[in-house]
Amino acid sequence: MKPFLLLATRAEDEAADDEYRSFLTFSGLDERDLRRVRLERRALGEVDLRDWSGVLLGGGPFNASDPEQAKSPVQRRVEADLRALFDLVVAADFPFLGACYAIGTLGSHQGAVVDRRYPEPVGAVPVTLTPEGRRDPLLRGLPATFDAFVGHKEAISELPPHADLLATAPGCPVQAFRVGHNVYATQFHPELDVAGLCTRIDVYRNAGYFAPEETETLKAEARRSAVVHPPEILRAFVARYAGPEPVGGEPELSAPPEASLTGT
Repeated sequence: MKPFLLLATRAEDEAADDEYRSFLTFSGLDERDLRRVRLERRALGEVDLRDWSGVLLGGGPFNASDPEQAKSPVQRRVEADLRALFDLVVAADFPFLGACYAIGTLGSHQGAVVDRRYPEPVGAVPVTLTPEGRRDPLLRGLPATFDAFVGHKEAISELPPHADLLATAPGCPVQAFRVGHNVYATQFHPELDVAGLCTRIDVYRNAGYFAPEETETLKAEARRSAVVHPPEILRAFVARYAGPEPVGGEPELSAPPEASLTGT
């Protein structure tokens, strides 16, 4: 099997390493088969999609809707790297699954309206599959409505016509969408369990997602939640795309200048 590529953007080691552990645990992959690149540390470089079974993108503190003048040089570089990658992934209809930050970056790349109209506080929300979502290969085994963890400042308020809406929620109309047959993004976190959410609550308590004095209350609410189904999406993604040949067309870019994209 060719490995999967996980792209990460969290500068805090505790959150970054916990995210990687979560993706490993819920995907069923080991470190040999899930290679991480921390984009906040270094440029992605050129990617040959033929080297990978699929690409995953985690969340992070960046927002695609941040004013351009407010973005740091690192954020601008990360976004440029992702735009170049999305050019390849979408053109090849290559297996991609991104969470939270990814829905803003992929959405922006595809012409969606990404703004601050539909933020969601940190915690569990009910996510409901659309008719297209119930037919989708990654989602059709899930209940029609299931709980998932969220926590974000921006969201998609309008999808472009060519994107398929797969899931929605009362406070955020676009919880998942697909472009083509193999390119996915979710607003909720399919890699996140209670322990992982509590770690992020601690790490980002002063990042503006919630009032710092709400930290212990939010962790207690997370422990009372019943979020069990979202990791099935990660497992379905790996089961569908793990194999000797990639899904989609042949990309044109050559291998990266490094010996391998193994990350840290």
